[in-house]
Amino acid sequence: MSLNLGKRSFATTDLVVMAIINRTPDSFYDQGATFDDKAAMDAVDRAIDEGADIIDIGGVKAGPGIEVDAAEEIRRTVSFVEAVRQRHDSIIISVDTWRHEVGEKVCQAGADVLNDAWGGTDPALADVAAQFGVGLVCTHAGGHTPRTRPHRVTYDDVMADIVQSTVGLAQQAVERGVRKDAIMIDPGHDFGKNTRHSLEATARLGEMVQTGWPVLVSLSNKDFVGETLDLPVDQRLTGTLATTAVSAWLGARIFRAHNVKQTRQALDMVSSIRGDRPPAVARRGLT
Repeated sequence: MSLNLGKRSFATTDLVVMAIINRTPDSFYDQGATFDDKAAMDAVDRAIDEGADIIDIGGVKAGPGIEVDAAEEIRRTVSFVEAVRQRHDSIIISVDTWRHEVGEKVCQAGADVLNDAWGGTDPALADVAAQFGVGLVCTHAGGHTPRTRPHRVTYDDVMADIVQSTVGLAQQAVERGVRKDAIMIDPGHDFGKNTRHSLEATARLGEMVQTGWPVLVSLSNKDFVGETLDLPVDQRLTGTLATTAVSAWLGARIFRAHNVKQTRQALDMVSSIRGDRPPAVARRGLT
């Protein structure tokens, strides 16, 4: 299935990097390093230079923390979306939100994608995507309330649940008027899952790919990587890149990442091994 976002079209063989820009003071990864406008814009510029195709802007920490209402989320994201759009006319801008009120404001400001990490908690978000003709990410979160952590969660078959949920959300979005060629599905690593669930979801990612919907994965420095290797957040890059390469080989197409340069290199290597990208240079054995 083709994927058309903003001013760009992506072939089924393209591996797309979505750079994470947190507009929060309490991000689990950077602890507010890009909460300031200048620091955030510097991070956007750097991500684009390093090969990002999409900039994903988030105004609320995914996990429990400071209460952030819709008005505050709008304050953190809308003016920044406007600034990024003015500075980078052709870059694809995504906003990580589950609220339709926020979605409407960021689309008016120039966003191209609404990244709903909480599994359609607010069904009206799809209506906003349809109204503005933007992309939508449909994520499996196990039915959990936004910003809550799973506790003793169980599934009879975690991948069957993921496929049923995400494909159902994608089909509902089409029925609400969202463009079919702008919808992505996400297994939701760590969201409503323990570490074993996320590992199984990765190993069986091909089952999502077989549905035909473009698969997005958000793997970067997450707890399932940390628990698998028993490492803190600042030491999870190697595990993240290993999971990224496996996911790409299994057919995932969009990769949400903190470390853009390293992710781009890992994906380019996978593309070249698959035969979809020629080597950047080829001198060995020829001169």
